[in-house]
Amino acid sequence: VQLVESGGGSVQAGGSLRLSCAASGSSFSIKAMAWYRQAPGRQRELVASIASKGGGTGYAASVKGRFTISRDDAKNTIYLQMNSLKPEDTAVYYCNGPNMNPALYSWGQGTQVTVSS
Repeated sequence: VQLVESGGGSVQAGGSLRLSCAASGSSFSIKAMAWYRQAPGRQRELVASIASKGGGTGYAASVKGRFTISRDDAKNTIYLQMNSLKPEDTAVYYCNGPNMNPALYSWGQGTQVTVSS
């Protein structure tokens, strides 16, 4: 499976972005998936996760109420709607399976999100 993240950009605080993660492979719909982010000088962290086939979602405390994860299995794509963005949300965002170590798939290139104050 190859993962391709897109949708990042530069926004001002309070703005919104919608990230997409397109995955190849026929087994995508049966896998739980997640979004992660890595800010400069910091470790990669879990942002949000979504179970397979319309199951539950989970969020890091820092983004709960502002970010929404969703998936479209027909398109082999997961999304991250990010609202009320803050400068501390600045990072490279990645998608992958529900665990980082070991990761389910090889990491993609990520998509850069920059939030200015």
